[in-house]
Amino acid sequence: MTPTLGQPIGDLELTLTGNRATRLADLRGRYLVLYFYPKASTPGCTQEGQDFRDAFANFTALNTGILGASRDSLKAQENFKAKQGFPFDLVADTDEALCRLFDVIKLKKMYGRESLGVERSTFLIDAEGVLRREWRGVKVKGHVEEVLAAVRELAAGS
Repeated sequence: MTPTLGQPIGDLELTLTGNRATRLADLRGRYLVLYFYPKASTPGCTQEGQDFRDAFANFTALNTGILGASRDSLKAQENFKAKQGFPFDLVADTDEALCRLFDVIKLKKMYGRESLGVERSTFLIDAEGVLRREWRGVKVKGHVEEVLAAVRELAAGS
């Protein structure tokens, strides 16, 4: 069932860079920014990842973890993380379970052709695993600043 604002998110096993398995439930105890991107090492996805990387210390200071996710293979995610120097893990969601949970796979049109792809989306989850904010159809420019502002607002209210 797709998470809804104000409700706890479901649990799911994830494969993280470093070939580590974890569960969404294991990530509780601090805020979590979970962002989905269409494809590793493409221009928009690279810029978004770099923006999260560059703001990582600000998120960490607010007791917030960051996790990027796409349908790419573990190897592609490992290469992307290493090349860009991301200080956070990426999820290799090759079975699309996480993408389906958050309903980010959408019909996209490119060059007159239709295909299913990941809609750039970000979710802010609180320390108890409750979905607090969501951004769908994200435009990269200015997005990380908007997410950081939302974390600050959430942290100030708790």
